[in-house]
Amino acid sequence: MILKMNRVIGALGIAASLAFSTQAQAIDLTGAGATFPYPIYAKWAEAYKAQTGVGMNYQSIGSGGGIKQILAKTVDFGATDAPMTPEEQAKNGLTQFPTVIGGVVPVVNLAEVVGGQLKLSPAVLADIYLGKITKWNDPRIVADNAGIKLPDLPITVVHRADGSGTTFIFTTYLSQISQEWKDTIGAEKSVNWKSGQLGGKGNEGVAVYVQRTKGAIGYVEYAYALQNKMDYVQLKNRDGQFVKPDDTSFKAAAANAKWDAKNGFYEILTNEPGKESWPITGATFILIHKAQDNAATGKETLKFFDWAYSSGSKMAADLDFVPLPEGVQKQVRDSWKASVKDASGKALWK
Repeated sequence: MILKMNRVIGALGIAASLAFSTQAQAIDLTGAGATFPYPIYAKWAEAYKAQTGVGMNYQSIGSGGGIKQILAKTVDFGATDAPMTPEEQAKNGLTQFPTVIGGVVPVVNLAEVVGGQLKLSPAVLADIYLGKITKWNDPRIVADNAGIKLPDLPITVVHRADGSGTTFIFTTYLSQISQEWKDTIGAEKSVNWKSGQLGGKGNEGVAVYVQRTKGAIGYVEYAYALQNKMDYVQLKNRDGQFVKPDDTSFKAAAANAKWDAKNGFYEILTNEPGKESWPITGATFILIHKAQDNAATGKETLKFFDWAYSSGSKMAADLDFVPLPEGVQKQVRDSWKASVKDASGKALWK
């Protein structure tokens, strides 16, 4: 009887141990922020859960919202397309690293043109958003588009209504090519837009407004333009060449990146030189706390992005994001070893 009871107790102990082990492994991650990388983060999350059983719930709420949530410690990681400066990272106890590179593209709703046919110069794009060019048949637009009959149609300008890293990339570019834009509006995640323009929440909101409004122009991450079959434009780059947005032109711009872990991986990729470079290229970044209150969750967060680097590059490329070079991936992993620690100060990554 005693032997039988011991067997029962032993079986219960094994079952409890297995249940505890399963619970310990079933860590679901939470993140929030930029809508720019949402298509690839969603793809990675699906594949990672299928392989590991670990879920990742990502809220696509804009870079501003992601920064607020990681500072409040309501998520395991924040995501932003507007990189934090080294000083901001140090002040808030955060470490930052890039994940992929992509492009912000102007998109239009004009029956008279098809995707990639319309050409815009930097000054013209800036003056459209400044409200100085208001018709699609304006002589300055016509001059760059010989052979296209542009309509006598008002331009409806669409922008982001939320704090947005996509807006930061877009307005950084406009500040680089237009002194008036730099002096009057500037480069931020949220700016004071000209009156009478439409504001959409997220890349999704801008895409919807442009699709529903004849004569509209907006800006979205390239994956959204492709997924929604939107008509994007060609832009004249710094070398004076009209280029289309694609992984080739994003890679050409990204080739100029000078990643530096000591600088918190802070890097701006707009208006880069090169005949093939897309002028509104940008990286997207992850923010996590250096001191992790929950070591298991912190380590699982790093494991997820380590997997994304090693196993998610093809998925990123399929969505026309540019994966980081292996050398940069190594820099990121080395930065984890140096900066991300548990409550006792022990490194979470080896």
